[in-house]
Amino acid sequence: MALPQNGSQISSSDSSQTGNYLFPFILITSLFFLWGFAHNLDPILIPHLKKSFTLTTVQSTLVDTAVFFAYFVMAIPAGFIMKKYGYKTGIIMGLLIFAFGSFLFIPAAKTQQYNFFLIALFIIACGLTILETAANPYASLLGDPKTSTQRLNFAQSFNGLACSLAPVIGARLILTKGYSDAELNLMTVADRVKALASEAETVIPPYFILGSVLVLIAIIFAFTKLPKIQNSSTKAASQSIFHALKHSHLSWGVASQFFYVGAQVSVFSLFILYATKSADLTQVKAADFLGACGLAFLIGRFIGTFLMKFITPERLLAIYAAINIALCIVAISAHGMITVYTVIGICFFMSIMFPTIFSLGIKDLGGDTEYGSSLIIMSIVGGAILPRIFASIGEAVGNIQFGYVVPMVSFFVIMLFGLKGYKVKNVED
Repeated sequence: MALPQNGSQISSSDSSQTGNYLFPFILITSLFFLWGFAHNLDPILIPHLKKSFTLTTVQSTLVDTAVFFAYFVMAIPAGFIMKKYGYKTGIIMGLLIFAFGSFLFIPAAKTQQYNFFLIALFIIACGLTILETAANPYASLLGDPKTSTQRLNFAQSFNGLACSLAPVIGARLILTKGYSDAELNLMTVADRVKALASEAETVIPPYFILGSVLVLIAIIFAFTKLPKIQNSSTKAASQSIFHALKHSHLSWGVASQFFYVGAQVSVFSLFILYATKSADLTQVKAADFLGACGLAFLIGRFIGTFLMKFITPERLLAIYAAINIALCIVAISAHGMITVYTVIGICFFMSIMFPTIFSLGIKDLGGDTEYGSSLIIMSIVGGAILPRIFASIGEAVGNIQFGYVVPMVSFFVIMLFGLKGYKVKNVED
């Protein structure tokens, strides 16, 4: 019987051999791809809805606000769901909520209301919150505790695969259809507003397909027997989320994840607007390079997982964060294609950060694991806050490149976590 990290174990009644974990692990890994695909359609939605509804850059970042505010709202309820009903029920519930939000894009596009899109995105993210609260610790615990961080990084690699595919596919389904600037200039103001709003309907096919796939995956999970995670810690299950926060490395993990997700969302979501300004690219060409960012992210995950055989996860995290601080300086000060290649580099070195911070943050929490997982997922609200600061800085100085001050500060916090904040200290009840 494998004894996973954090004082939990796989129930012997469900699985007694590591080989029996393979199909459940494949299913869990598919979730990382699905929510990665959904998240990486957002950078396509931002310029698309910005044009369709004639928004400012800051207004367009409400897409990220709607998505990542849901993580803040749903993280604690998601933790309660895991504790009361278990991981499998939580996963199925998350998939169905995710699917419902995807299907809401149809009436949102038909009514041509920006607020309706934000509501649909919020519901999608509620489902994602439940999925991530379940899948991250489950993937970490589903096997040998010595390789939990590497295993989580491997599963998260498929999130990176989605990062590379979603922008390229999404751009061709969403951004390539619509009116040209010349056609729009020939219209009256009223006709132009109507024509732009009608372009919102290009989002219907990809989100309908996504919702249908999610329902299918939920059905597969419903008929699959998953190994149960049982708490074998000598410590009693935590009765309070405040007790969980007594673990200093968890507090550091929460703060680091807040800044990391804020930095990642800033880089990915505003990339198209950034690249069209810094390198004078078209939106579709910029989306292709955003796909390259996702590919770099994917490759970085695999390479990072390999390097962790020789370098401890916390040290590699600190090294990667330090490199990204330097790259952010280039992203702010350079011009032309070098800025695009620099951001691709940032994506490569961001690749290991989320799963590594997560795994180090929930390490040895015992009975506090579920609440600790919820807190780290809750900190994803950084994705709702920091991109708006990024955009506000860019609008204030008239140059979106200066927004990279936000990721630069974020990577500094992450570097400190990798240097000292990760250390586990005993907590007396």
